This record gives sequence, structure tokens and C-alpha cells, in this order.
Amino acid sequence: MQVDSRALRFTATVTTVVLALVLVTGSAWLLAAQAVAFALGVLGLSPYGMIFKGIVKSPPKELEDAAPPRFAQGVGLAFALAGLVGYVAQITPLALGAVAAALFAAFLNAAFGFCLGCEMFLIIRRLLPAAR
Repeated sequence: MQVDSRALRFTATVTTVVLALVLVTGSAWLLAAQAVAFALGVLGLSPYGMIFKGIVKSPPKELEDAAPPRFAQGVGLAFALAGLVGYVAQITPLALGAVAAALFAAFLNAAFGFCLGCEMFLIIRRLLPAAR
């Protein structure tokens, strides 16, 4: 399956804004909503991607393999869940650290087109040939 690379950047931009708001407000509910968005992204049903498709009508110039971005969404989900545990258990360093790490990765993709989770996917695939 292939995905529009512009939609991936749009998704990363929205995610960056949401995670920055989580850090500023300390809202576990907003982080839970982002965790749901990550989970849907793992399934290829990113709500932000669907919004992008509704806004942009021009055909994509570039398509990318969907597997690395889906893996990246899974990594984002793991960090969001860790952050939620931190907020619920009132372990502030865990909450802030997990959200900040996810925010950093989303910002790299939004600002520079560098998908950290995608790169992790490719490295893991090279190291574990049986995982192909």
C-alpha cells in the first residue's frame, strides 16, 4: 500500500500542535485523543490524513510505502500511552518525557520531512531480515 507523502507531513504537523498543547496544558484527555489518533494511524485510518484528503484535491506527486509510517504511528502510540500512564499515576517526569519525545519526533517530520519512526523501521528491517 502507498500513501501520499504530503498527508504524512500534514499529519505530523497536526500531531506536533496537539502534543505541544498537551505539554502546555498537561491535559491527559488531549493526550488520550492523540493516542486514539495514533492507534487509528497504525490501522491506516489516520483522522488527520482523512482531513488532508478532504482538503487537498490535487493528485500526489510522490507516494511512499505505508509500512514505515504505520510503524512510526505505533511508536507514537507507545509514547502516548507511556505519557498517559505518567499523567494518571502522577509521575510527572514520565508524562513530560514521553510527550516531549513524541513531540520531538513529530516536529522532525513536520518541519524537515524526517520521519524518525520510519527510519527506525528501516533499520530494524535491515537488522532482522526474517521480519520482511
